[in-house]
Amino acid sequence: MKRIISYLAFVAVMILAFTACSKKEEGTTNNFRIKRGTNVSHWLSQNNEDRGEARRLHIQEDDFARLDSLGFDFVRLPIDEVQFWDEEGNKLPEAWELMTNAINWAEKHHLRTIVDLHIIRSHYFNAVNEGGGDANTLFTSEKAQQDLINMWYQLSDVLKGYSVDSVAYEFMNEPVAEDHEQWNQLIAKVHKALREREPQRTLVIGSNMWQSYGTIKYLKVPENDKNIILSFHYYNPMILTHYGAWWTPIGKYTGKVNYPGVLVSKEDYEAASDSVKAVIDENKFTTEEWNIDKIRADFKDAIEAAKKYNLQLFCGEWGVYEPVDRELAYKWTKDMLTVFDEFNIAWTTWCYDADFGFWDQKKHDFKDKGLVDLLMASKGLEKEEAK
Repeated sequence: MKRIISYLAFVAVMILAFTACSKKEEGTTNNFRIKRGTNVSHWLSQNNEDRGEARRLHIQEDDFARLDSLGFDFVRLPIDEVQFWDEEGNKLPEAWELMTNAINWAEKHHLRTIVDLHIIRSHYFNAVNEGGGDANTLFTSEKAQQDLINMWYQLSDVLKGYSVDSVAYEFMNEPVAEDHEQWNQLIAKVHKALREREPQRTLVIGSNMWQSYGTIKYLKVPENDKNIILSFHYYNPMILTHYGAWWTPIGKYTGKVNYPGVLVSKEDYEAASDSVKAVIDENKFTTEEWNIDKIRADFKDAIEAAKKYNLQLFCGEWGVYEPVDRELAYKWTKDMLTVFDEFNIAWTTWCYDADFGFWDQKKHDFKDKGLVDLLMASKGLEKEEAK
């Protein structure tokens, strides 16, 4: 009899413990805390060349050890559908192994990870700019939306074993929907699907139209979910950050850029081609003052949205193209970091080792140590409070 009573008491305790755990999962905030990071880009995303040994050797454990030693506390890891699934939807094992290797290395070296589904077959953020906007079927196709959810089901099956304090999901990068409500409806659908499987995992959700700071006011955030991070991207002024970038219209400008102040002088404007003048006029580069106050003003809606929902704010992409004059690059970067620190905005630079990066994988050395020093002079992640 005593054994039966003891057994029943044990069962009762286990039920209470399970109930408490379930309530915690549904209603508490996890400990996915971030501040200074970088994008490990052009490896498992936007990389059409490296496969096999070349891709395997491109990013290794020492890269994560380096980021930790420099003072970064997390990474954003972009991944593309074409690298993880073939056209029939079959998993491509090597990419999955590389992804889990990266997360394991990040954990080993005290770095948290945001897994970012960067490009999918039904949606590419630059398709509109490159004249292929019709290829983006995501917002008009129920099948494409279910395919996105199914991809995350498979990712969740592999990643759910990682602590919610260590790994977060960004279920899509830079949405470009014709109507903001199309993106809001998809957010609700994917959020519901993921929450049924992982109720406490941190989800990173960005605004429509390339994760713009200007559209975050239209974002509808799922209610009563504190394990969400709001995200926006920022590369303004593009005439500075993308100076000489061949893939953008403003990259064709060859005159001088000033920062802070009015970006383009009247003389340089007159010397530009008509097509470049049109871009300059559209962005008011000859009339508006660009400085730290302009950056603060641009961030205003994003900061207010984070306050409204009581969520952390995260700038997932920002940076300066490698050919840009370093003095200008550092001035802009310093102003960005100042505003990030003022409003406790987490960030990941674009990027670690590609054409906006600070590390040269081929030479295995810094290509811009001055940029790293500037980044690490900013406010870092505060120490955990004693519990």
